[in-house]
Amino acid sequence: TRKYISKTYKLDEEGVNAWYRHWIAEGFQMVESFLAQERKHGKYCFRDQVTLADCCLVPQVFNAILYKCDLKPYPAVTRIHEACMKLDAFIAAQPSKQPDAA
Repeated sequence: TRKYISKTYKLDEEGVNAWYRHWIAEGFQMVESFLAQERKHGKYCFRDQVTLADCCLVPQVFNAILYKCDLKPYPAVTRIHEACMKLDAFIAAQPSKQPDAA
């Protein structure tokens, strides 16, 4: 994706990073808004059961951290990420544990 964006839009590395930060913020704003409306809060996106939503959210948070996105505006996203990262499956799947993710 980064190579495509760089080549197609003729952006340098900082331009690509800015593009990424913009779109992660757009997505996290929507997720945060949804979570704020959800009346039945739990440890994860949907109460206290890990779902596909959590499995999709966690990698996006890792990318946001990698590209230095400000996560302060997204307390629910941050809380869910922290809860997921206490689980063995998420710990084992994190980028630092993957040989091809370096």
